[in-house]
Amino acid sequence: MSAQPPKARILVVEDEASLLRLIEISLLAEGYEVIKATDGREALKRFRETPDIQLVILDIMLPQLDGFSVLQEIRKVSDVPVILLTALGSTDDMVKGFTLGADDYITKPFTFREVTARIEAILRRMRWMQQPQPRVFRHGDLQLDLQTHEVMVRGKPCHMTPIEFSLLHYFMSHPNQVISKDDLFREVWGYEFEGSTNLVEVGVRRLREKIEVDPSQPQYIRTIRGVGYKYQYQPDEERQTA
Repeated sequence: MSAQPPKARILVVEDEASLLRLIEISLLAEGYEVIKATDGREALKRFRETPDIQLVILDIMLPQLDGFSVLQEIRKVSDVPVILLTALGSTDDMVKGFTLGADDYITKPFTFREVTARIEAILRRMRWMQQPQPRVFRHGDLQLDLQTHEVMVRGKPCHMTPIEFSLLHYFMSHPNQVISKDDLFREVWGYEFEGSTNLVEVGVRRLREKIEVDPSQPQYIRTIRGVGYKYQYQPDEERQTA
């Protein structure tokens, strides 16, 4: 009987040897292939030399080169999903990570069940995003192309991280509907809402900074207090720009 191919090839970057080994054992047990690195420079070397890495788990506090710097270098050449793994827990650190293109953020201590759930959710989202869907959304001065994975804002290309693209796609797919944070967390991030996280708020904030003329007075993504968000869209705008 032939061996089953791995679910995905994952680069794990962690300088604490015992934790790295535990993550490796956990992922191998789930059927993933694991590539390891213990510092930032080794991480970039492994990433450049290893073909078809499908996801990166990246600690922030690393020797040689910190995780933020590693993430920044990866984003120059790839949109591979990156999960930041860190003992840091401030909103500023989370915002910095998403600004540089992180897809998710796990704070230590954590359970390995949580890590594998996040990985599976991201890989499901990536598979869905890669399916051919010949659709272009045009709303006012926004255009999102599912085939080319491109976004135009006021006539100019706008780079989106994978999670930002997914979030905008979900909003544009549900115009003028009130969407709860729970729904966004489940449908975009891929798992059930956790009350202590502010991933949704940070993701929406980053998206507003890219698509809104004035993020403090958003015209597209409105906050509905106590409920969630509403993507405001008037069909007449689309007819005027089509």
